[in-house]
Amino acid sequence: MNASNTKAYLFDLNGTMIDDMHYHIQAWHEILCSHGAALSLAEVKLQCYGKNDELLERIFPGRFSAAEKTAMSYAKEEAYQAAFKPQLKLLDGLGDYLEAAKMQGIRMAIGSAAIMFNIDFVLDNLHIRHYFDVLVSADDVQQSKPDPETYLKCAAALQVAPQHCVVYEDSPKGVESAERAGMSSVVLLTLHEVHEFVQFEKVLCHVPDYKGLALQ
Repeated sequence: MNASNTKAYLFDLNGTMIDDMHYHIQAWHEILCSHGAALSLAEVKLQCYGKNDELLERIFPGRFSAAEKTAMSYAKEEAYQAAFKPQLKLLDGLGDYLEAAKMQGIRMAIGSAAIMFNIDFVLDNLHIRHYFDVLVSADDVQQSKPDPETYLKCAAALQVAPQHCVVYEDSPKGVESAERAGMSSVVLLTLHEVHEFVQFEKVLCHVPDYKGLALQ
């Protein structure tokens, strides 16, 4: 990977650091269908972006109160965590990659549409919190990806200019967020395929995991 002026790595979480998006889709499918949505798993996959309450509002416009959407969100996350925890692990090569980046003085942040409840679930169970100087969750932004707010907040908190950040993402909307923030991306192909990213100009590479991915 050639990004010689890189000073910070900004990681999405789900599908980028851990291969869990199928578990999110399944959990959402069960919750949504239990409330009367007639959606296939493939249709639910298309809705899995942004904040939980935004997803619920897209599927059930005006139907649920904010408190009801919060309760449904936590029910979904508890179901996801219970199902995924036995499989919880970093993508291949990521542990070594994080350690090498830290040793080279690269600042690191997580910028995720997940609520902090899920970010804590991953960081604490995998014991990797110490790698990250900044955490930006769904609770910390007004506008979800593909808006650039998440990654711009990460960069500002790290005190690194956007052009010196590389974003690690697994979804087209996440890569769009990075590009709108003026950042390059590395794409993890855990859920999407290469052809879904052809419209983007600042993608450095597409990889299945972090094995063999060189710093800088």
